[in-house]
Amino acid sequence: MAGQAGASSRELRRVVGASVIGATIEWYDFFLYGIVAGIVFNKLFFPADDPVVSILLAYTTFAIGFVARPVGGLIFGHFGDKLGRKSMLIITLMIMGVATVAIGLLPTYAQIGVAAPILLLILRVAQGIGIGGEWGGAVLMAYEYAPENKRGFFASIPQIGLALGLCLASGVTAIVSMLPDEQFMAWGWRVGFIGSVVLIIVGMYIRLKVHETPEFEQVKAANKAEAIPFITMLKEYPRNVLLGMGVRYIDGVFFNVFAVFSIVYLANYVKVPRTTALWLVTLAAFVMVFTIPMFGRLSDRWGRPRTYAVGSALLALVVFPAFWLFSTGSLPLIALGIVFPFGVLYAMCYGPEAALFSDLFDARVRYTGISFVYQFSGIVASGITPIIATYLLARGDGQPWQVCAYVVFAALVSMLSAMAIRVPAPGTRSSDVAQRSSAETARQPAR
Repeated sequence: MAGQAGASSRELRRVVGASVIGATIEWYDFFLYGIVAGIVFNKLFFPADDPVVSILLAYTTFAIGFVARPVGGLIFGHFGDKLGRKSMLIITLMIMGVATVAIGLLPTYAQIGVAAPILLLILRVAQGIGIGGEWGGAVLMAYEYAPENKRGFFASIPQIGLALGLCLASGVTAIVSMLPDEQFMAWGWRVGFIGSVVLIIVGMYIRLKVHETPEFEQVKAANKAEAIPFITMLKEYPRNVLLGMGVRYIDGVFFNVFAVFSIVYLANYVKVPRTTALWLVTLAAFVMVFTIPMFGRLSDRWGRPRTYAVGSALLALVVFPAFWLFSTGSLPLIALGIVFPFGVLYAMCYGPEAALFSDLFDARVRYTGISFVYQFSGIVASGITPIIATYLLARGDGQPWQVCAYVVFAALVSMLSAMAIRVPAPGTRSSDVAQRSSAETARQPAR
């Protein structure tokens, strides 16, 4: 018995490690685009006389990646629930990797004209499809392998991939931003995209060594895989789908305001050097590496909905003070305004989120369910947030208070949605439906 427990523990560590590394690569690729969009792409791929228009065009391609994510979530969620989690993770990693390296090799508008933004758009769609399928599979591998009373903690560990990916993307961009502007715009920005090929090779090697999750194997052995998991999800879990999408709202809004929009805001309006702003976001992401699992573990004791609701309320309270700190122009105060809200409080929502969404669905439709909730809601919650923030900032003559009000609205929606969720208490089985189905099948005579 001890030997089996040890083997199970080793397998769990291997699975969690593979999930973290793969998620880190995927988020690095995805966020690298978001960070560079308002710095480089608006000038090299979307030249315009009005700088606000060029930034909006660049952010539009950023948003299209989020529009493509539900497509990836549906495609890979469908096959992940029918064929298994592992194979989908291999495919999504390849899609993201090829698209990201290709962006780093793409000619500019000055070189090939209108074909440049069109090709950039196509590659951004490919990135969106890849990450759309990646996230659900990565967190499910950890969630479905974990002990029942520790699923919040273990499912939060792949979430660290977001922090590590953002940390790497911001850090790499900050380093190459030290180049003279002429060199940075000519070739420096491409380094991060092309260099991701190394991470992809490492991630692929590790992912090929993990096995399928025990819960999916049970569903498969009981012959309970759904013909069309998406239809089953809508029929059996319509309330959970809507509440999950409401919960997701503040995650996407807060993240993109502080990780993407804040860099442009600080550089253009507060006159903080771009490199400094990038390093501050990198520092907040590094702090998040530790706070995400901390709040994931807390959700195992408090319950996921309660933890998320409290986190949402705190994010509503902190956004106005954070932007006031930005407006002072004092570097220590700006650092506090980024690192504490983003590095600490945001993790109170993002850490438990994967397990919270996984709790909403049984194993037959879980890949489809969490992918749809996370990715479809991301169109509004994440994809168009930089566009909305840029518009509200211009409407407020450079004052960020309308942006803050939008964040508060999103936080209240998420808080109320989390409070309305009813899921099994921590430590109880969240896959009862799948287990009951398997038991019923075992009792039925063969046909």
